[in-house]
Amino acid sequence: MKNKKKMQNKKREYFKWTLILFILSFLLSATLNYISSYVSERLPVTISFILLFCIILLGIIFDIIGIATTAADEIPFHAMAAKKVKGAKVSVWLIKNASKVSSICNDVIGDICGILSGALSASIVFYITKNSKANPIFLSILLTAVVAAITISGKSIGKYFAIKKSNEIVKISGKILGIFLKM
Repeated sequence: MKNKKKMQNKKREYFKWTLILFILSFLLSATLNYISSYVSERLPVTISFILLFCIILLGIIFDIIGIATTAADEIPFHAMAAKKVKGAKVSVWLIKNASKVSSICNDVIGDICGILSGALSASIVFYITKNSKANPIFLSILLTAVVAAITISGKSIGKYFAIKKSNEIVKISGKILGIFLKM
Protein backbone atom coordinates (compact mmCIF):
# COMPACT_ATOMS: atom_id res chain seq x y z
CA MET A 1 0.00 0.00 0.00
CA LYS A 2 2.81 2.38 0.94
CA ASN A 3 4.73 1.59 -2.27
CA LYS A 4 1.63 2.14 -4.38
CA LYS A 5 1.13 5.60 -2.86
CA LYS A 6 4.81 6.38 -3.43
CA MET A 7 4.48 5.39 -7.09
CA GLN A 8 1.38 7.58 -7.49
CA ASN A 9 3.25 10.54 -5.98
CA LYS A 10 6.17 9.97 -8.37
CA LYS A 11 3.79 9.82 -11.34
CA ARG A 12 2.07 13.00 -10.18
CA GLU A 13 5.44 14.74 -9.71
CA TYR A 14 6.60 13.57 -13.14
CA PHE A 15 3.39 14.85 -14.76
CA LYS A 16 3.76 18.17 -12.94
CA TRP A 17 7.39 18.47 -14.12
CA THR A 18 6.36 17.68 -17.70
CA LEU A 19 3.66 20.34 -17.54
CA ILE A 20 6.16 22.88 -16.19
CA LEU A 21 8.55 22.02 -19.04
CA PHE A 22 5.73 22.43 -21.57
CA ILE A 23 4.75 25.85 -20.25
CA LEU A 24 8.37 26.99 -19.89
CA SER A 25 9.32 25.89 -23.40
CA PHE A 26 6.19 27.47 -24.88
CA LEU A 27 6.81 30.82 -23.18
CA LEU A 28 10.55 30.87 -23.90
CA SER A 29 10.05 29.86 -27.51
CA ALA A 30 7.32 32.43 -28.12
CA THR A 31 9.31 35.22 -26.47
CA LEU A 32 12.60 34.46 -28.19
CA ASN A 33 10.88 33.91 -31.54
CA TYR A 34 9.09 37.25 -31.23
CA ILE A 35 12.35 39.05 -30.41
CA SER A 36 14.29 37.41 -33.24
CA SER A 37 11.46 38.02 -35.74
CA TYR A 38 11.15 41.62 -34.66
CA VAL A 39 14.89 42.19 -35.00
CA SER A 40 15.21 40.40 -38.33
CA GLU A 41 12.34 42.38 -39.89
CA ARG A 42 13.38 45.83 -38.71
CA LEU A 43 17.15 45.87 -38.52
CA PRO A 44 19.89 45.34 -41.09
CA VAL A 45 20.78 41.80 -42.10
CA THR A 46 24.14 42.12 -40.30
CA ILE A 47 22.26 42.50 -37.00
CA SER A 48 20.23 39.40 -37.88
CA PHE A 49 23.49 37.48 -38.41
CA ILE A 50 24.76 38.69 -35.03
CA LEU A 51 21.49 37.62 -33.41
CA LEU A 52 21.76 34.23 -35.16
CA PHE A 53 25.27 33.78 -33.80
CA CYS A 54 24.09 34.78 -30.29
CA ILE A 55 21.25 32.24 -30.41
CA ILE A 56 23.66 29.48 -31.48
CA LEU A 57 26.10 30.52 -28.73
CA LEU A 58 23.31 30.55 -26.15
CA GLY A 59 22.39 26.98 -27.12
CA ILE A 60 26.01 25.87 -26.81
CA ILE A 61 26.48 27.58 -23.42
CA PHE A 62 23.35 26.00 -21.95
CA ASP A 63 24.37 22.62 -23.36
CA ILE A 64 27.68 23.01 -21.52
CA ILE A 65 25.90 23.90 -18.27
CA GLY A 66 23.51 20.94 -18.60
CA ILE A 67 26.34 18.46 -19.19
CA ALA A 68 28.57 19.96 -16.48
CA THR A 69 25.78 19.71 -13.92
CA THR A 70 25.39 15.98 -14.55
CA ALA A 71 29.16 15.39 -14.44
CA ALA A 72 30.05 17.55 -11.41
CA ASP A 73 31.03 16.19 -8.00
CA GLU A 74 28.79 17.39 -5.17
CA ILE A 75 31.26 16.89 -2.31
CA PRO A 76 33.51 19.95 -2.86
CA PHE A 77 30.45 22.18 -2.99
CA HIS A 78 29.30 21.05 0.44
CA ALA A 79 32.66 22.15 1.81
CA MET A 80 32.34 25.49 0.01
CA ALA A 81 28.80 25.92 1.34
CA ALA A 82 30.05 25.26 4.88
CA LYS A 83 32.62 28.05 4.34
CA LYS A 84 29.81 30.30 3.05
CA VAL A 85 31.31 30.62 -0.46
CA LYS A 86 28.90 32.57 -2.65
CA GLY A 87 26.91 30.35 -4.97
CA ALA A 88 27.96 27.08 -3.31
CA LYS A 89 24.47 26.27 -2.01
CA VAL A 90 23.02 26.97 -5.44
CA SER A 91 25.69 24.74 -6.97
CA VAL A 92 24.72 21.91 -4.61
CA TRP A 93 21.08 22.41 -5.60
CA LEU A 94 22.05 22.30 -9.32
CA ILE A 95 23.92 19.02 -8.87
CA LYS A 96 21.18 17.45 -6.74
CA ASN A 97 18.66 18.39 -9.44
CA ALA A 98 20.96 17.51 -12.35
CA SER A 99 18.30 15.68 -14.35
CA LYS A 100 15.92 18.65 -14.20
CA VAL A 101 18.69 21.18 -14.83
CA SER A 102 19.89 19.10 -17.77
CA SER A 103 16.34 18.89 -19.15
CA ILE A 104 15.94 22.65 -19.00
CA CYS A 105 19.42 23.49 -20.30
CA ASN A 106 19.85 20.80 -22.94
CA ASP A 107 16.30 20.07 -24.01
CA VAL A 108 14.24 23.20 -23.45
CA ILE A 109 16.76 25.96 -24.08
CA GLY A 110 18.99 23.94 -26.42
CA ASP A 111 16.10 22.79 -28.61
CA ILE A 112 14.50 26.22 -28.66
CA CYS A 113 17.81 27.74 -29.77
CA GLY A 114 18.05 25.12 -32.52
CA ILE A 115 14.54 25.87 -33.75
CA LEU A 116 15.06 29.62 -33.53
CA SER A 117 18.35 29.47 -35.40
CA GLY A 118 16.57 27.60 -38.19
CA ALA A 119 13.71 30.09 -38.28
CA LEU A 120 16.08 33.05 -38.19
CA SER A 121 18.17 31.49 -40.96
CA ALA A 122 15.05 31.21 -43.11
CA SER A 123 14.20 34.82 -42.34
CA ILE A 124 17.69 35.95 -43.32
CA VAL A 125 17.51 33.99 -46.59
CA PHE A 126 14.12 35.57 -47.33
CA TYR A 127 15.43 39.06 -46.61
CA ILE A 128 18.56 38.63 -48.72
CA THR A 129 16.76 37.08 -51.70
CA LYS A 130 13.99 39.68 -51.53
CA ASN A 131 16.52 42.47 -51.98
CA SER A 132 18.89 40.78 -54.44
CA LYS A 133 19.08 38.20 -57.19
CA ALA A 134 20.69 35.59 -54.95
CA ASN A 135 19.57 31.99 -55.46
CA PRO A 136 17.28 31.23 -52.46
CA ILE A 137 17.82 27.46 -52.62
CA PHE A 138 21.60 27.74 -52.69
CA LEU A 139 21.62 30.40 -49.98
CA SER A 140 19.26 28.35 -47.79
CA ILE A 141 21.41 25.23 -48.14
CA LEU A 142 24.58 27.19 -47.44
CA LEU A 143 23.25 29.00 -44.37
CA THR A 144 21.61 25.87 -42.96
CA ALA A 145 24.85 23.92 -43.39
CA VAL A 146 26.91 26.66 -41.73
CA VAL A 147 24.47 26.94 -38.79
CA ALA A 148 24.40 23.16 -38.35
CA ALA A 149 28.20 22.88 -38.53
CA ILE A 150 28.75 25.67 -35.99
CA THR A 151 26.10 24.29 -33.63
CA ILE A 152 27.26 20.68 -33.79
CA SER A 153 30.98 21.40 -33.55
CA GLY A 154 30.39 24.00 -30.82
CA LYS A 155 28.36 21.53 -28.76
CA SER A 156 30.96 18.82 -29.35
CA ILE A 157 33.77 21.03 -28.07
CA GLY A 158 31.47 22.20 -25.27
CA LYS A 159 30.71 18.66 -24.10
CA TYR A 160 34.41 17.86 -23.81
CA PHE A 161 34.99 21.09 -21.90
CA ALA A 162 31.89 20.52 -19.72
CA ILE A 163 33.05 17.07 -18.61
CA LYS A 164 36.67 18.12 -17.98
CA LYS A 165 35.79 21.35 -16.13
CA SER A 166 32.40 20.39 -14.68
CA ASN A 167 33.03 21.61 -11.14
CA GLU A 168 34.33 25.00 -12.33
CA ILE A 169 31.35 25.45 -14.68
CA VAL A 170 28.86 24.54 -11.94
CA LYS A 171 30.65 26.89 -9.54
CA ILE A 172 30.34 29.78 -12.01
CA SER A 173 26.71 28.88 -12.76
CA GLY A 174 25.98 28.73 -9.03
CA LYS A 175 27.53 32.15 -8.47
CA ILE A 176 25.52 33.68 -11.32
CA LEU A 177 22.26 32.06 -10.22
CA GLY A 178 23.09 32.97 -6.61
CA ILE A 179 22.64 36.62 -7.57
CA PHE A 180 18.99 35.92 -8.39
CA LEU A 181 18.23 33.08 -5.97
CA LYS A 182 18.68 33.36 -2.23
CA MET A 183 19.51 29.98 -0.71
